[in-house]
Amino acid sequence: MKKLLLAAGVLTLLAGCSDNEVGDVSLGIFTLKDIKLNSMVDPVVTGVTCHIASVEADLSLSDPSDSAIACRQTGEITAEMIAQIDRSDSGEIVFRKSKSVFFKTMKVRRIYDPANQTLMYLSYSTKETSGSFKHSLSTVPLWGTQAYGQTSLDESRQ
Repeated sequence: MKKLLLAAGVLTLLAGCSDNEVGDVSLGIFTLKDIKLNSMVDPVVTGVTCHIASVEADLSLSDPSDSAIACRQTGEITAEMIAQIDRSDSGEIVFRKSKSVFFKTMKVRRIYDPANQTLMYLSYSTKETSGSFKHSLSTVPLWGTQAYGQTSLDESRQ
């Protein structure tokens, strides 16, 4: 029975570990807060990788809402990929991470700007903190990719 409880405890701890964590920066010896760095490959536009930095507070019921995001082209981006994405003004959620037991979540949303042929990645918190919803924006232009020019041609045919 003890082995079963120990195994369940280890699995619970491992579930909290992120397989996409690429960095962990301590904020000092007198704090339990760290800056965690995660990488995320866009599930549809697989030629885009985003790196997200956010503060995590060990032994706290809620992590701070601040985050930063930087996205870059790291592979091919094709017109077929762009044709598959949500083109609404609100785009679609491509990443989410719980930041609190009180329903606070950090989300990354991909939004397409067809006029400038640019993908925008918006990182934001779903809970207001100090009178503000914390957010950060990064863009990936399609210039120089296989999708550049093709996406605007496809839209003009519709």
